[in-house]
Amino acid sequence: MNGGNGEPGTVPAGLLPGDRGATTIADRVVAKIAARAAREALGALPPDAAPPDATVVVRHDVARVRIVLDLPYPSDIGACCGAVRRQVVERVGALVGIQVPEVTVLVERLHPAPAYGTAQGRTR
Repeated sequence: MNGGNGEPGTVPAGLLPGDRGATTIADRVVAKIAARAAREALGALPPDAAPPDATVVVRHDVARVRIVLDLPYPSDIGACCGAVRRQVVERVGALVGIQVPEVTVLVERLHPAPAYGTAQGRTR
């Protein structure tokens, strides 16, 4: 941008920040951030679990997020979903600067933990 003093990259004097332009972040970018935040909140997943998937709708700097995920079984499903909600709200707000008043978490599958060292079938 050529500013008022002729130097490239300078902003003309008196131009308010709101008048300089706007940055638009695509919904799919916010969805990738939300999915990554959900993954961070969950920690280690079972080997056969799908990574969290997010869909996002952004309107007027407010995002509605839907996360689909797999969880290990047994686990505290409510606590896991709460941790995902908190992490998504925090990370999307910090990285993108938009509000996230609604995070819907859908648990699609529960994956049983592998039974290491246990016998299969009947034993005597």
